[in-house]
Amino acid sequence: MFSKELFGQRISKIRTSQNETQAALAEILGVKKNQVSEIERGNRTTSAERIALICQHYGVSADYLLGLTDDPTPKYFQNN
Repeated sequence: MFSKELFGQRISKIRTSQNETQAALAEILGVKKNQVSEIERGNRTTSAERIALICQHYGVSADYLLGLTDDPTPKYFQNN
């Protein structure tokens, strides 16, 4: 089952592990910094297009962000 809290925690963890600010991620996503903050606190989600941008930017799978797996590696990386 999808959890906004887990979704936000995973984005926050990945972003901070890359030493990236909320403002930098917001710029990539085309949103304001406070929207990234709201996502990371589990108060809101984002569009499928922005989830895809996050996955591409950080090299993680959408399944991981959405809590469907604990493996952050995208499937296309696992097959190569």
